[in-house]
Amino acid sequence: QVQLVESGGGLVQAGGSLRLSCAVSGGTFSSYAMAWFRQAPGKEREFVAAISRRGGTTYSGDSVMGRFTVNRDNAKNTVSLQMNSLKPEDTAVYYCKMNVYWGQGTQVTVSS
Repeated sequence: QVQLVESGGGLVQAGGSLRLSCAVSGGTFSSYAMAWFRQAPGKEREFVAAISRRGGTTYSGDSVMGRFTVNRDNAKNTVSLQMNSLKPEDTAVYYCKMNVYWGQGTQVTVSS
Protein backbone atom coordinates (compact mmCIF):
# COMPACT_ATOMS: atom_id res chain seq x y z
CA GLN A 1 0.00 0.00 0.00
CA VAL A 2 1.44 3.33 -1.10
CA GLN A 3 1.52 6.07 1.52
CA LEU A 4 2.69 9.66 1.25
CA VAL A 5 3.13 11.65 4.45
CA GLU A 6 3.86 15.37 4.37
CA SER A 7 5.45 17.28 7.23
CA GLY A 8 7.01 20.63 7.97
CA GLY A 9 4.04 22.95 7.65
CA GLY A 10 3.31 25.68 10.14
CA LEU A 11 2.87 29.37 10.75
CA VAL A 12 5.49 31.79 9.46
CA GLN A 13 5.71 35.52 8.92
CA ALA A 14 5.84 37.00 5.45
CA GLY A 15 9.37 36.90 4.10
CA GLY A 16 10.20 33.79 6.09
CA SER A 17 11.01 30.26 5.02
CA LEU A 18 9.69 26.76 5.53
CA ARG A 19 10.82 23.37 4.32
CA LEU A 20 8.22 20.72 3.61
CA SER A 21 9.02 17.04 3.36
CA CYS A 22 7.09 14.12 1.93
CA ALA A 23 8.00 10.58 2.90
CA VAL A 24 6.84 7.80 0.60
CA SER A 25 6.41 4.16 1.49
CA GLY A 26 5.02 1.14 -0.29
CA GLY A 27 5.93 2.13 -3.81
CA THR A 28 8.85 2.29 -6.20
CA PHE A 29 9.73 5.87 -5.40
CA SER A 30 12.54 6.26 -7.91
CA SER A 31 10.27 5.17 -10.76
CA TYR A 32 8.08 8.25 -10.55
CA ALA A 33 8.29 11.95 -10.91
CA MET A 34 7.08 13.73 -7.80
CA ALA A 35 4.99 16.85 -7.53
CA TRP A 36 3.76 19.37 -4.99
CA PHE A 37 0.35 21.01 -5.19
CA ARG A 38 -1.46 23.39 -2.90
CA GLN A 39 -5.03 24.37 -2.22
CA ALA A 40 -6.14 27.55 -0.55
CA PRO A 41 -9.64 27.92 0.95
CA GLY A 42 -12.22 28.41 -1.75
CA LYS A 43 -9.73 27.86 -4.56
CA GLU A 44 -8.86 25.00 -6.86
CA ARG A 45 -5.83 22.85 -6.25
CA GLU A 46 -2.81 24.48 -7.87
CA PHE A 47 0.42 23.01 -9.21
CA VAL A 48 3.46 24.21 -7.26
CA ALA A 49 6.51 22.23 -8.37
CA ALA A 50 7.66 18.89 -9.73
CA ILE A 51 10.85 16.92 -10.07
CA SER A 52 11.82 14.15 -12.45
CA ARG A 53 12.55 10.57 -11.37
CA ARG A 54 16.26 11.10 -10.91
CA GLY A 55 16.01 14.71 -9.88
CA GLY A 56 17.73 16.14 -12.93
CA THR A 57 14.79 18.24 -14.05
CA THR A 58 12.51 20.45 -12.01
CA TYR A 59 9.44 22.50 -12.82
CA SER A 60 7.85 25.34 -10.91
CA GLY A 61 4.56 27.11 -11.11
CA ASP A 62 4.67 30.75 -12.14
CA SER A 63 3.59 31.99 -8.73
CA VAL A 64 6.48 30.33 -6.90
CA MET A 65 9.27 30.41 -9.46
CA GLY A 66 12.48 31.70 -7.98
CA ARG A 67 11.23 31.30 -4.41
CA PHE A 68 10.49 27.58 -4.03
CA THR A 69 12.89 24.70 -4.75
CA VAL A 70 12.00 21.02 -5.03
CA ASN A 71 14.49 18.24 -4.33
CA ARG A 72 14.38 14.51 -3.80
CA ASP A 73 16.42 11.82 -2.14
CA ASN A 74 15.83 8.48 -3.80
CA ALA A 75 17.85 6.68 -1.14
CA LYS A 76 15.44 7.91 1.53
CA ASN A 77 12.25 7.95 -0.54
CA THR A 78 11.65 11.58 0.27
CA VAL A 79 10.88 14.75 -1.64
CA SER A 80 11.21 18.22 -0.18
CA LEU A 81 9.98 21.69 -0.97
CA GLN A 82 12.11 24.59 0.25
CA MET A 83 9.96 27.69 0.39
CA ASN A 84 11.65 31.07 0.73
CA SER A 85 10.37 34.64 0.66
CA LEU A 86 6.95 33.43 1.67
CA LYS A 87 3.93 35.62 1.03
CA PRO A 88 0.47 35.61 2.60
CA GLU A 89 -0.91 34.33 -0.70
CA ASP A 90 1.19 31.17 -0.24
CA THR A 91 -1.14 30.19 2.59
CA ALA A 92 -2.66 26.83 1.68
CA VAL A 93 -2.66 23.13 2.38
CA TYR A 94 0.31 21.63 0.55
CA TYR A 95 0.12 18.13 -0.90
CA CYS A 96 2.69 15.85 -2.47
CA LYS A 97 1.72 13.54 -5.29
CA MET A 98 3.23 10.43 -6.79
CA ASN A 99 1.48 8.95 -9.81
CA VAL A 100 -2.16 8.68 -8.67
CA TYR A 101 -1.36 8.84 -4.97
CA TRP A 102 -1.71 11.91 -2.75
CA GLY A 103 -0.61 12.69 0.76
CA GLN A 104 -2.97 14.03 3.38
CA GLY A 105 -1.54 17.53 3.18
CA THR A 106 0.21 19.90 5.54
CA GLN A 107 -1.01 23.40 6.39
CA VAL A 108 1.17 26.40 5.64
CA THR A 109 0.03 29.75 6.97
CA VAL A 110 1.90 32.95 6.16
CA SER A 111 1.01 35.98 8.24
CA SER A 112 1.40 39.52 6.97
